[in-house]
Amino acid sequence: MPRLAHPFTRCPLLSATIVAGLLTAPILSPALAHHGWSWAESEKMTLEGTITAISMAPPHPTLRVRAADGRDWQVDLGNPRQTAASGFTGQTVKVGDAITVLGNRSRDSDEAHMKAVRITIAGKNYDMYPERIGAN
Repeated sequence: MPRLAHPFTRCPLLSATIVAGLLTAPILSPALAHHGWSWAESEKMTLEGTITAISMAPPHPTLRVRAADGRDWQVDLGNPRQTAASGFTGQTVKVGDAITVLGNRSRDSDEAHMKAVRITIAGKNYDMYPERIGAN
């Protein structure tokens, strides 16, 4: 009776893929921790301030916003596709523009970090997550 080979020895590519996945999981887990909404409070807040920096780099475009109290906030926008669908681009605003952000702040109250649901600039709304506008 012929001896059956173990699946990993029959398919070295499968074996290499599994090993690579196991080795990279600890590296990727901090990056994945902020995807989704579990890191943010469920209730929305409004932040008003002035844009101090703009980054359109993946995985999420971000804005730095200085609030009236002087605190600097990191505001995550939608993923690049969602942000573009909202009509917002890197040329939509410039540093120094006033902004109002509706979104969910980090559960860590010491962290000035939030995920934008809607941003408003010069009276124009850019909805990153329109399905979340009315939800709490």
